[in-house]
Amino acid sequence: MGPHPTTHRTAPQNHNERHDVHDDELIARAKAWLAEDPDAETREELAKLIDAQDLPELTARFTGTLQFGTAGLRGELGAGPMRMNRSVVVRAAAGLAAYLKAKGRTDGLVVIGYDARHKSADFAQDTAAVMTGAGLRAAVLPRPLPTPVLAFAIRHLGAVAGVEVTASHNPPRDNGYKVYLGDGSQIVPPADAEIAAEIDAVRALADVPRPTTGWETLDDTVLNAYLARTDAVLTPGSPRTARTVYTAMHGVGLETLLAAFARAGFPAPEPVAEQADPDPDFPTVAFPNPEEPGAMDLAFAKARETNPDLIIANDPDADRCAVAVPGGDGWRMLRGDEVGALLATHLVRHGARGTFAESIVSSSLLGRIAEKAGLPYEETLTGFKWIARVDGLRYGYEEALGYCVDPEGVRDKDGITAALAITELASELKAEGRTLLDLLDDIAVEHGLHATDQLSVRVEDLSVIANAMRRLRERPPTGLAGLPITKAEDLTRGTETLPPTDGLRYTLDGARVIVRPSGTEPKLKCYLEVVLPVPTHADLPAARAKATDLLETIKRDLSAAAGI
Repeated sequence: MGPHPTTHRTAPQNHNERHDVHDDELIARAKAWLAEDPDAETREELAKLIDAQDLPELTARFTGTLQFGTAGLRGELGAGPMRMNRSVVVRAAAGLAAYLKAKGRTDGLVVIGYDARHKSADFAQDTAAVMTGAGLRAAVLPRPLPTPVLAFAIRHLGAVAGVEVTASHNPPRDNGYKVYLGDGSQIVPPADAEIAAEIDAVRALADVPRPTTGWETLDDTVLNAYLARTDAVLTPGSPRTARTVYTAMHGVGLETLLAAFARAGFPAPEPVAEQADPDPDFPTVAFPNPEEPGAMDLAFAKARETNPDLIIANDPDADRCAVAVPGGDGWRMLRGDEVGALLATHLVRHGARGTFAESIVSSSLLGRIAEKAGLPYEETLTGFKWIARVDGLRYGYEEALGYCVDPEGVRDKDGITAALAITELASELKAEGRTLLDLLDDIAVEHGLHATDQLSVRVEDLSVIANAMRRLRERPPTGLAGLPITKAEDLTRGTETLPPTDGLRYTLDGARVIVRPSGTEPKLKCYLEVVLPVPTHADLPAARAKATDLLETIKRDLSAAAGI
């Protein structure tokens, strides 16, 4: 694992200090860190920086700490408190253990999962050691497995908390630390701040007991229980004929997905061989995210060879699911909102009862589908930590390829069960001589065309994001693409139904725009939606052309207003 570029920053997750730390103080901090670093690799890296007196790099690593928030921790690997490393993880684990004990969970079970990224197995072992040393019980999944298996295991084993070591679809140089409590959902305020306070209270690493044994390494019993539970998302006797090409995107999804598909009786997916096995360097993609340009090219090439009914892709920790279908001259990626609407329609057709929920940045189409079906509907802040907490949840999704089709089994997004459900739907349509695109047309005619797009700006300097948000707050646009803004909301103030969050929401006549900094990546994200009535199927082409034009114009006008 070579040196890590220093320009990358995860989304604002650091307590920044003033950058006028004296050189000698900086060196002293680095030497103190070096003295207690348990990892030979990061010790060597840091020793070289100290010897070279590399003050810019030491400043980047030692002025501040990675902040523990509702996303847990996520950042670039390397030595120092502003990087992901074993020292940071030991402190995080100690803080979590102290929090659990303060809540009376003094001998509870903490279950730990991990992906196949650099250092993930080390971070999982360190966490197990810290939990054991704190008097808690710890159990580690047997090998790198999908995040939803960990989310399932928490409730299945009656754990008081769970930890997943993963950076999901971040670049190869990143890793992360995601915390769940005993309900199987990720943490939300105030738990994040309470855990962060316990982490801050950890002094020397030597004060944290870390035995070398005493925790359990699980066998495949939990994985098999998860796989047995995947049957719950399918209808007994449903068609299982759709043929798929599958890519694991160099992550951990292949083994679990193939086993789930075999259990269900679907044709075996055709793996994209170059991306089938876990590889922490993600050699065939610039970013291991199915949404990123080029990431699906090998899957498209495989599909041109094998002519399947659909392509399924997971992100590296397999909690997200991407879908592509044949359309026009080649293969077309479905948007997360399109898959979200297809799965909702599928569940309604099969008599699902309970609340349908989504995040505010997802298409308003779900609300229309739920209303017509007579089902409760809720909108939450971004992230499954919020969606999973909706009372009576039956189905939840968000546009970033996250779907929860079995909340009783996994109270989080699950790319394996979502893949099963969408393949079942494709099989049912295939039996009727129809496709997923045909059903999307029907949905547009029934509920209106809900066309969505995103303006996403990746930055090296996080101040670009802060400046854009400030500019929009100080000089808010009055219209976009010729459509007047009928309501402008600063979500930092919260709404009647939503707690405060850093974001702006504009309601236009027939459109909606939300602008927010990403919670997990150095990006400013703008979510656009245009809604147009479609009287008949014959009107669809004109409606789609108009929607595309409107979305492009909104993008252009919004870019100008934000100065990006």
